[in-house]
Amino acid sequence: MRKNSIKNTRINAEVQKELSNIIRGEIKDPRIHPMTSVMAVEVAPDLKTCKAFISVLGSEESKQSTIKGLKSAEGYIRRQLAKNLNLRNTPEIRFILDESIEYGVNMSRLIDDVIEHDHSKGTESEDGEKQDTAETEDEE
Repeated sequence: MRKNSIKNTRINAEVQKELSNIIRGEIKDPRIHPMTSVMAVEVAPDLKTCKAFISVLGSEESKQSTIKGLKSAEGYIRRQLAKNLNLRNTPEIRFILDESIEYGVNMSRLIDDVIEHDHSKGTESEDGEKQDTAETEDEE
């Protein structure tokens, strides 16, 4: 089975769905932050291992404690996956902290700040803007 085959894609989606249901509804560990989501799952083609990319909305401390809580509950999560999914092998799960959403929000905020700075700079020097447009009209 190739890594990007349709079967592997379906297994990834199914494991992601079940994993998020288990984390959201069945685990009662206080270390796991309530705003935890499973961003992506990559199951190996031989179904032996699985990488689960986890995103946590909160402080750095809550992120680390959530990953520790998930690692300690890995046996329970794997057992529930085996019960809910009919797979030949139940993969061994590795939880990886995914900070791509936080990175994207931060970049968006920086872009907004630059746009706002440019806009405020443009309103301060309206004479300069008029002069620029006059110069471009002369060139045409």
